Amino acid sequence: MSLPSTENAAGHAQGARHRVVITGLGVVTSIGTGVGAFAEGLRQGRSGAKPIGAFDTEGFAHANACEITDFDADAYLRRLPADDLGRASQFAVAAGRMAVADAGLTEDDVRARRSLVSVGTTDGESRDLDHLVGVQVAAGEDRLDPVVARRVWPGRLSAGIVRELGLEDVETVTVATACAAGNYAVGYGYDAISTGDVEMALCGGADALCFKTFTGFYRLGTIAPDVCRPFDSDRQGILTGEGAGILLMESLESALARGARIYAEVLGYGLSCDASHPVAPDGDSIARCIKAAHRNSGITPRDVDFISAHGTGTKANDVTEVGAIRQVFGEDLPRTISIKSMIGHTMGAASALGAAACALALREGFVPPTVNHRETDPECGVDCVPNEAVAADLKVVQNNGLAFGGNNAVLVMGRWDGPDAAAS
Repeated sequence: MSLPSTENAAGHAQGARHRVVITGLGVVTSIGTGVGAFAEGLRQGRSGAKPIGAFDTEGFAHANACEITDFDADAYLRRLPADDLGRASQFAVAAGRMAVADAGLTEDDVRARRSLVSVGTTDGESRDLDHLVGVQVAAGEDRLDPVVARRVWPGRLSAGIVRELGLEDVETVTVATACAAGNYAVGYGYDAISTGDVEMALCGGADALCFKTFTGFYRLGTIAPDVCRPFDSDRQGILTGEGAGILLMESLESALARGARIYAEVLGYGLSCDASHPVAPDGDSIARCIKAAHRNSGITPRDVDFISAHGTGTKANDVTEVGAIRQVFGEDLPRTISIKSMIGHTMGAASALGAAACALALREGFVPPTVNHRETDPECGVDCVPNEAVAADLKVVQNNGLAFGGNNAVLVMGRWDGPDAAAS
């Protein structure tokens, strides 16, 4: 297939590839489920922090998380019984259905196209594994529930969307690159559409609260006692969270032909993996990833209007991430925010939900805040848009996803300015 050369939203020349746009969003979060509720939560600086109810936290000095307490899987599932899916898969399938509807499409519309479903995750269905291990220890393996046991395959996060929508001409991928997995999955979809391998892609990430991950971070000393305060002098760590973000992406030609609403254009992405330490981030590797994303997107640092940072709220990670950003941008940094202050660290869903927030920010013209903020740490020294969203004329935004094991993925997105932009 011969594809025309194009220019992206920053006005820089790209190679012979289809331009890729986001036309549908599906989100499940602790500050709102659905595009409207999520956008309102971002604008209001809503916090999802609350005491954990998903599992027993007796013996822990503190046990807050950003748990979703109002999710009803039966409200979204049409083909599959809810019990056939673990909680993370339920989130993913619900978000997938929402993304299709938000794009103004039907199941038949999606089934008629060659498609991709790519979902990133950190824990898969570890919540079910927690339960199975507890039963095995307490009562023996003969008491394990086969229905629950069948749910633990992480491939069900993406396969569940395929089964629920009845897709056939489809590639299905579950990406397990920990807390950068959402951006990896979106990047996978961007490549597949831009090269013409598929016509439509449902991509993002999903994870559910689980005892294993909470206790792991707790033992590392990185669980905050009350709330998450990224870039703050008094930050004390993360709060674990849960949810899903699924983006429906298609070529610009496809979106224009059907008169679709366009949230944003995916300009490109970058990946890096230093593998230098199991948990500690490597600043040089993060900087290389950002540079790769800019290069792939055809932009320069001065084009970026704000950064949706990984921004976990731990002492070391925030300083290291900002240091890497400074390597690329110099001392004149764009606004750098963290939505983890609102929705917690949703693991494999984190950068996917960050991408959804960026798409909404580009279309609606605002920068989400970093809430719970008191005083910016001089070692970070960023404008984190403390506590209140601000209106902004945005053209290009950067979404960071960083993970244990040195897996980094940075996504760049641009504003869509209508048919005149396509003509350019």
